[in-house]
Amino acid sequence: MAVAVTGASGLIGSALVEDLRRDGHEVRRLVRRPAGADDEITWDPRAGSVDLDRLAGVDAVVHLAGAGVGDHRWTDAYKREIRESRVLGTGAIARAVAALDPRPRVLVSASAIGYYGDTGDRAVDETAPKGRGFLADVVEDWERAADPAREAGIRVAHPRSGLVVARRGGAFGRIRLIFSTGLGGRLGTGRQWWSFITLDDEVRALRWLIDSELAGPVNLTAPEPATNAQVSKAIGRVLHRPAVLPVPAVAIRLVLGEFASEVLGSARVLPARLTAQGFAFRHPDVDAAVSVLR
Repeated sequence: MAVAVTGASGLIGSALVEDLRRDGHEVRRLVRRPAGADDEITWDPRAGSVDLDRLAGVDAVVHLAGAGVGDHRWTDAYKREIRESRVLGTGAIARAVAALDPRPRVLVSASAIGYYGDTGDRAVDETAPKGRGFLADVVEDWERAADPAREAGIRVAHPRSGLVVARRGGAFGRIRLIFSTGLGGRLGTGRQWWSFITLDDEVRALRWLIDSELAGPVNLTAPEPATNAQVSKAIGRVLHRPAVLPVPAVAIRLVLGEFASEVLGSARVLPARLTAQGFAFRHPDVDAAVSVLR
């Protein structure tokens, strides 16, 4: 099978590329510079251009590229970058795959559980309506940008990923470093729900979406979300560091600005569609998940 991947150098993308190649699949990486290797495809998400000659013949496309939500303070300029990097990039990929002949059988186009907004203590699955907030609006536009592929008859799946748990990289990689110094603790009240998934399960779920017949939104989160306080205690146990220094909400807002609403907000999201299809999580709960941080 030939699979094209955007965002192939990122935390998830690099792990997915390695996993696919380990199983003998051909992987072509989309890069935003002139292609310098046989496995590279040049694209420009802002200009909407993709080298169709190099993309031709792929069986699947996994689109993961987008500016990191937590990489910078949410200035107006960076919020625009978050939106445009997703919407323009997805539109470019969707139009490209629609123009191919033959077309790939599936486009797995990344999304996020930010779609549901702050769910409080209420558990939600893929049937839940869109929530409120900047990220909810971004996700709506992000997923809609894949319409050209859908209209061309390509199966399009949107993995709405939760917080990815990995020893290095991503939000949990940074959290691990903080706890390693003995400064870890709950954020704000700690009562907010966190929906997470280990990098291993994330990659396995993306592979599942490539091979299955699922289309539309699919939550990529462990089936047993936990509160921030529970996550903090579990990390403290795994790293043998106390989790006794809570970070006040006012301090988080001072440092993170508007993004603090996402850190302090609650997302109790369940992977109903994956579970119904028989997907088996290797790390279904918080203790299993944070064990990968050792």
